[in-house]
Amino acid sequence: MPARPAPVESGEAGLSADHSVSSPLSRRWAPSRRRWTIAGFVLLVSALAAALVLRGEQERHGREVDALKHQLETGRRTELTMARKLEGLPPPVRRYLQMVLPTGAPRPPRIVTLRQHGELRTDVTSAHWMPFEATHLASPGATGFVWDAWVNAAPFIHIRVLDSLIQGRGAGQVLLLSALDVGHDGATPEMNSGSLHRFLAEAPWYPWALLPSDELSWTPVDDHRALATLSAQGTTVALEFRFAESGEVQSIYTPGRWGSFGGAYAKLPWEGRFLDYQRQGGVLVPMRAEVGWYQGGKLALVWKASIDGVSTSY
Repeated sequence: MPARPAPVESGEAGLSADHSVSSPLSRRWAPSRRRWTIAGFVLLVSALAAALVLRGEQERHGREVDALKHQLETGRRTELTMARKLEGLPPPVRRYLQMVLPTGAPRPPRIVTLRQHGELRTDVTSAHWMPFEATHLASPGATGFVWDAWVNAAPFIHIRVLDSLIQGRGAGQVLLLSALDVGHDGATPEMNSGSLHRFLAEAPWYPWALLPSDELSWTPVDDHRALATLSAQGTTVALEFRFAESGEVQSIYTPGRWGSFGGAYAKLPWEGRFLDYQRQGGVLVPMRAEVGWYQGGKLALVWKASIDGVSTSY
């Protein structure tokens, strides 16, 4: 009988143990595998390089933020003290300051730090509200602030918003992934004015800034309203403060604050509201706030936030 052929093992038929015989399929895919290996290596190197560049930009911008904060902490200050006569102030202002800054309160802090969370939108017509977390540093005596916010623009995408007022110069910057500059503005008369308006409006969080001084004065309106006028480095703004029956600042309003709309500056009515006052370090401050612009006679909110903590540095 002829010899019976040995059974063929499953797998690649005819493939010897030392691979001296290769299949057409193996020969066809070998160059492709090499090409994919090279392409993968190039992509990996490119991704690592991009990550390093991104990290470098994040660190550079981090140093710029630290420099702004240092300027705020070391800038020239106006002496603010309760020792100044309050009797000449409009009655609602006097009652407010006496309530939120108790007699015997220490000297004004060098820096007030607020931790915030909330949501904002970039335009009054936008339906897209973006959550944010922020650290807000303000200097009552130096008439300045630095607002450093992390905004979740989309899944896995954040933008860093940095607003500031230092020595009368307002500035704003938007950084994609805390690194790529996608928008900035600063040191224009409109920006300086808008930033000074913001500092004055947010003063209920650091009410020492509302004490009468060479830079700030009060004018009565009625039993529940008074006009605050603030000057800094050649810029002057005014806000109407509206006081609740219980004495707290309930809202602020101006018929014209500079803002950027569609890439151009315009002056529009602007209002902020304060809610949920609580004692923080002995000082009465609002724990919630919301801000918006008036268009067509209606208030359109663009910013809403809650305070997670308040600390002071002397």
